[in-house]
Amino acid sequence: MAQDERATANADVGRTNTDHAFVPSAVILVEGVSDQLALEALARRRRRSLEAEGISIVPMGGATNIGRFLGVYGPQGFDMRLAGLYDEGEEDDFKRGLERVGLGSGLTRADMERLGFFACQADLEEELIRALGAAAVERVIASQDELASFRSLQNQPAWRGRNVEEQLRRFFGSKGTRKSRFGALLVEALDLTQVPRPLDLVLAHL
Repeated sequence: MAQDERATANADVGRTNTDHAFVPSAVILVEGVSDQLALEALARRRRRSLEAEGISIVPMGGATNIGRFLGVYGPQGFDMRLAGLYDEGEEDDFKRGLERVGLGSGLTRADMERLGFFACQADLEEELIRALGAAAVERVIASQDELASFRSLQNQPAWRGRNVEEQLRRFFGSKGTRKSRFGALLVEALDLTQVPRPLDLVLAHL
């Protein structure tokens, strides 16, 4: 592995703790920070200490970066235990990345799950909205004093008349920090018997 890739990897895994160097033995690769924060919130609710277990959740800055991150952490790099969470529409990127580092060929969805990589049906927000229901999601939005902003979006011509689940997904994606902030808040509001399957399984894999 190239020296600059090692430096990048060390910086990525160190994000989970700013007080001391943390060197994990396992990594969960996710597309963005919102996924990272949501999974960390779920781990806390499950009373798991990921750091104590040697697990780091690493946001990649987009699914197209999966190949580079698998090269760093996978069998040709640090050879760590791996898992991942991705949006269904990005499955081909993840599949190609896993195959290129020697973790299978002709991978199916079931094969990818055996490797620890799980797909959100559309994306993280859709999974959480479906698990909670629209009314509960609106209560979370109200708790952050943003319900008026959501109602404003609902009244926009482009979104008026759409189903509320679509409106909620658009709302979370309509401002830079909303996905990151609300992902964890929605996880906090979940009934732990209703956690979306891919979130539960990606943590359980490690």
